[in-house]
Amino acid sequence: MFAYETGSGTPLVLLHGFGLDHRSLLPLEPTFTGSGWRRVYLDLPGATGTPAGDVTSSQQVADAVVDEIRARLGDEPFAVLGCSFGAMIARHVAHELRPQVLGLATLVGVFVARRSERTLPPRTVLRTDPEIEPLLGASIGLYREDAVVESTDDAETFLKYLLPGIDGADQEALARIAHDYTLDREPEDAHPEPFTQPALHVTGRQDDVVGYADAWRRVEHYPRASFATLDAAGHNLVSEQGGLCSALIADWLRRMRGHVSSSCRTT
Repeated sequence: MFAYETGSGTPLVLLHGFGLDHRSLLPLEPTFTGSGWRRVYLDLPGATGTPAGDVTSSQQVADAVVDEIRARLGDEPFAVLGCSFGAMIARHVAHELRPQVLGLATLVGVFVARRSERTLPPRTVLRTDPEIEPLLGASIGLYREDAVVESTDDAETFLKYLLPGIDGADQEALARIAHDYTLDREPEDAHPEPFTQPALHVTGRQDDVVGYADAWRRVEHYPRASFATLDAAGHNLVSEQGGLCSALIADWLRRMRGHVSSSCRTT
């Protein structure tokens, strides 16, 4: 499994969304710079850097990520952050490897795998920007599938960090995985004891892809979690509300410091 690593210190594993690759999470890098965390960005099976092989389901993706983390980190304590589909995988990782997990963060996370069973707000676009049309060209349709607050900055982020992963993905492999998109069991049901490490779950109020209500139904499972639903944010929350998202992640990193100092040494 391809991994892009940067920084030094305690490992933080980052998992991207479905049909993208690790570059989609690189806009978060300024939040981590100088934080004492070594970022390990994984390309999931079917993404640009990682062939899918015989992986045909989300459960197999989740199992492959657990195996990859064990191979790379051994029993070293680490934190995990996932976005969208990557958040579903991150939840699985955090519960399967709980004794060595320092914390869990999800951004616009998939909490209900089957779209027909999700609680979703109506599709709402709060702001359009005609200046993005010549900038995006033929990619305007892809961008506007999820955009809630259009801007040239957001469009440039899409072109630089999201579109390359979309173009490089193995669409046949993704179709196979999408056909078996659910995990065998939801992590919180498979491991019902409360997850007491510092956690963060950030959702978008206008996210009509995964919604926000399904994440909140798990609030009692995470007694050390901050839950935030951000207005003027859809499924592109990382760029549409980058400042707030960064501040919430920085707070999560601070809350994990006690776990880091008692569990491992940073470099």
